Amino acid sequence: MPDQKPLILVTNDDGITAHGIRTLVGLMQQLGDVVVVAPNSPQSGMGHAITIASPLRLNKVDLYPGIPAYECSGTPADCVKLAKHFVLKDRSPDLVVSGINHGSNTSISVLYSGTMSAAIEAAIEGIPAIGFSLCDYAHDPDFSHTHDHILKIAGHALEHGIPKGVTLNVNFPAKSDKPLQEIRICRQADARWQEEFDQRKDPYGRSYFWMSGKFVNDDPGEDTDEYALSQNCTSVVPCQLDLTDYKIIETMKSWNINERNPAIPASAAPKELLETGKQQS
Repeated sequence: MPDQKPLILVTNDDGITAHGIRTLVGLMQQLGDVVVVAPNSPQSGMGHAITIASPLRLNKVDLYPGIPAYECSGTPADCVKLAKHFVLKDRSPDLVVSGINHGSNTSISVLYSGTMSAAIEAAIEGIPAIGFSLCDYAHDPDFSHTHDHILKIAGHALEHGIPKGVTLNVNFPAKSDKPLQEIRICRQADARWQEEFDQRKDPYGRSYFWMSGKFVNDDPGEDTDEYALSQNCTSVVPCQLDLTDYKIIETMKSWNINERNPAIPASAAPKELLETGKQQS
């Protein structure tokens, strides 16, 4: 029907009861009809993991008055798959929004993020999608300064669409005493996590490791998501599904990779390992 409202699927990785998803659900109600499918427990850092070795459970829950909501035992990507192929099998969503994540998903974090993987899964399914994250790791952060920008970005996505194979990675600075500035379309900063591993002992004397570290940004560009956030702006990075580096293809063809390289022995593996592998095969 011409006057039918857009259908918006809301998901996240912090769990269906998280404060961020509650905020996003309330905002999306202003733009269309909302359905929620989200993990039943926190799934941060799961990346694009999917459940293949155990059953998935999906239960309808009464958390948001007047809004169909389902909690899923799987990952954020699982949630989008189940929403697309089961919960909303009779009508595909017009938009999928994921978040609002409790914590930054800038730069390389997009590869680890469950929030962004849910949005990317939607893009794989051909559905316009946006991941929203707040650069505040507090259990109960203040999302109020993000409302206007979320509605603007989601509204433009519904009006103009998002190119096939692209999803939007949106990050907000934590709320401060200064007003949030403009929305900036950015590139992903060339930055990374520099991990450290703290080796400890459990009560039985067995070693285990606790990962920590720090975020290192050596990218001097002023067109990046990290720079936008440092200026108290909202960053929007269009992320593509195709990870192919097309520029390097022709360079690699010059390797003549099918020809034998005299610098490499005919067999680089020890004979006993080759024999073992032959027997096992």
